[in-house]
Amino acid sequence: MKILLIEDDDETAEFISRGLKEQGDVIDRASTARDGMFLAGDGQYDVLIVDRLLPGMDGLNAVKLLREADVATPVLFLSALSGIDERIRGLDAGGDDYLVKPFAFSELTARLRALVRRQPLNPQNGSLRVGELTLDRLTRRVERAGAGIELQPREFRLLEYLMLHAGEVVTRTMLLEHVWDYHFEPKTSVVETHMSRLRAKVDKPFGVELIRTVRGAGYVIAAPP
Repeated sequence: MKILLIEDDDETAEFISRGLKEQGDVIDRASTARDGMFLAGDGQYDVLIVDRLLPGMDGLNAVKLLREADVATPVLFLSALSGIDERIRGLDAGGDDYLVKPFAFSELTARLRALVRRQPLNPQNGSLRVGELTLDRLTRRVERAGAGIELQPREFRLLEYLMLHAGEVVTRTMLLEHVWDYHFEPKTSVVETHMSRLRAKVDKPFGVELIRTVRGAGYVIAAPP
């Protein structure tokens, strides 16, 4: 899943982000409602996790504005406010679920997947396809020409990011930021190593190349002409 976390507490954000990334999800984080609204507005996320109490504008008003702007992405509110009235306010503001802090990480992930299952599958929140290659973002199954392909979590995230940008050149810097969450140059060949492993699984057994290196620019995945 591709998830936007809008949370101002660094410790909570790190706990959630680390756990979701370990299971292969793609996480973006905003620490204010305004920054979160800007990211959420493009509609590219499967689900939003929104803290109820945020600096400046609170989470309720942020979600109300997103709904008014026709952003229909499912929203899970997080809050230390546990009263029934507060939960009702969250749902009335446009939230789809409400989880009280502190919470078990297993419950968080179960609720996120339940929200995504309610949504109709489409290329942005369900399955991705490039030629005969398909990737199901919910079941995490990858197939090419009907044959299953077993990927490690990082390989899955790498392929998912490429397929989300099918036909576009994806740079090494983009992959480091969005797949590894590096915002600096690590001076390693981690991208090249994982890309080589991915191509060995996705392309080599099938004889037709989908993932190509664009010399001096990055990588692109596209169906053969």
